[in-house]
Amino acid sequence: MVSQAQQEPALPHSSSTAKRAAASLMDARPAQPLLLRAPTPSIDLPASKPDRAAAAAGKAAAASVFDLRREPKIPAPFVWPHDDARPASAAELDVPLVDVGVLRNGDRAGLRRAAAQVAAACATHGFFQVCGHGVGADLARAALDGASDFFRLPLAEKQRARRVPGTVSGYTSAHADRFASKLPWKETLSFGFHDGAASPVVVDYFAGTLGQDFEAVGRVYQRYCEEMKALSLTIMELLELSLGVERGYYRDFFEDSRSIMRCNYYPPCPEPERTLGTGPHCDPTALTILLQDDVGGLEVLVDGDWRPVRPVPGAMVINIGDTFMALSNGRYKSCLHRAVVNQRQERRSLAFFLCPREDRVVRPPASGAVGEAPRRYPDFTWADLMRFTQRHYRADTRTLDAFTRWLSHGPAQDAPVAAAAST
Repeated sequence: MVSQAQQEPALPHSSSTAKRAAASLMDARPAQPLLLRAPTPSIDLPASKPDRAAAAAGKAAAASVFDLRREPKIPAPFVWPHDDARPASAAELDVPLVDVGVLRNGDRAGLRRAAAQVAAACATHGFFQVCGHGVGADLARAALDGASDFFRLPLAEKQRARRVPGTVSGYTSAHADRFASKLPWKETLSFGFHDGAASPVVVDYFAGTLGQDFEAVGRVYQRYCEEMKALSLTIMELLELSLGVERGYYRDFFEDSRSIMRCNYYPPCPEPERTLGTGPHCDPTALTILLQDDVGGLEVLVDGDWRPVRPVPGAMVINIGDTFMALSNGRYKSCLHRAVVNQRQERRSLAFFLCPREDRVVRPPASGAVGEAPRRYPDFTWADLMRFTQRHYRADTRTLDAFTRWLSHGPAQDAPVAAAAST
């Protein structure tokens, strides 16, 4: 355990901006004791026998490790079919900018307007942006800069945090540990978050996995995840109002959430028209809060066309995932989306995936318009849905229907129903 009086270590290889941002953020909060070990993330489930077999296959595939910044042209596994990689429409997606600050300032007319904006967006494509969220610009900048610092490390250093096949946490380059084709042109670093633990779980992860030099950036992400959790509960209140369900139902459901934080890095690509940064998918989680830098790349499939979502300075992109689609009894939609890359600029984004506690039963409220309609999906636990999408199915617009069939055959059988999981 490290003494609170010890000096904060500097961020490794970081820009002076990132160092100053991290230092100013840490000065504002008292240091907490650290456990210098790699914790077992709560989001990674014990492997069943079929899962262990898949993990063994994944280890064999992990021999193909790509350093995307050094690839002079696209290797064959990164080429995507034209139907997936076809160009986007020139028309941007009509994504409302919703002021969530109205939940705190007593503006009743503004609250009604925000609820109506959310209802309209979520009933069609499930995407909206939020402002008035209270997340400081310095914290957002430090979190994006921390991602840059990590992904610019030599590949061998990043591999110290490589993801164990069959789990969620860790570093991966192009998901080459899971797939042999249609690889995404990106690198990711993922880790779990939940509050109420005896020690800060994100700081523990960074210090235990990457070493003491990463303690400071771990504290940045600890605070960022805490802010994302608070924002997600605020958005849940707005979703309650927009659906007309019992006040507090969704907020209470996610109070003890076990969420996933993911840092995405999309290097410049020599042939961006032939590949994708992230393939078409729907998020199996409940809610995604995405912080983009100023380089566009997010696109949503609406009425057969890919529509870009333009970054709005200071705003965060929100989208509904499959778990919340089940919680709304199908009223709100989980929509197919992807990320594209470009030839000249790197792109960074931070995705916070709100997830229920693993053993919590997912079911819509029994009363109100949501509960009175016939049930679209059976009760399930987040643990089963996570296992299904991580090990057996490529998340798409039919995920919940396929998952329902899988449940009817019994998850214990663990029989694969598709060739790949989501990217």
